[in-house]
Amino acid sequence: MTISALLSPQRIFLDTEITSKKKLLELIANIVADMTQLSESGIYSGLLNRERLGSTGLGQGFAVPHARVSDLDQTVACFFRLSEPVNFEAPDNQPVDLVFTIVIPEQATEEHLMILSSLASIFSRGEVCEAIRAAGSKEEIAEIIAAAER
Repeated sequence: MTISALLSPQRIFLDTEITSKKKLLELIANIVADMTQLSESGIYSGLLNRERLGSTGLGQGFAVPHARVSDLDQTVACFFRLSEPVNFEAPDNQPVDLVFTIVIPEQATEEHLMILSSLASIFSRGEVCEAIRAAGSKEEIAEIIAAAER
């Protein structure tokens, strides 16, 4: 499963106004619940429980909050470019403004690890993050991610 296959422009949210990691996780849970008809509280709990294990902030202003959820048929992904960075307790102590979130079926362990590895590879490149920050549209961001994946 490629990152670009998971991420249509309709699942990219630009200049989202969020004031904290908690508010971001709530927004993610709300959006994913609407897409999947699953419980918003169950998705939020999964995301929050994963964050309690350690921050999903990877550095360079990028985070990948994720959760494995029962009763989910296929992986759901969304990307957010925040209007203002928020504290995510990332290892480099930099606030986060680029957020790629994935909610994965509980049994999809291998797919989960492959997606996380691909995301780390793409977003560890400073030029990719800067291009996304400068992008003017959802379609442009989708293309930057697709090109970085190739």
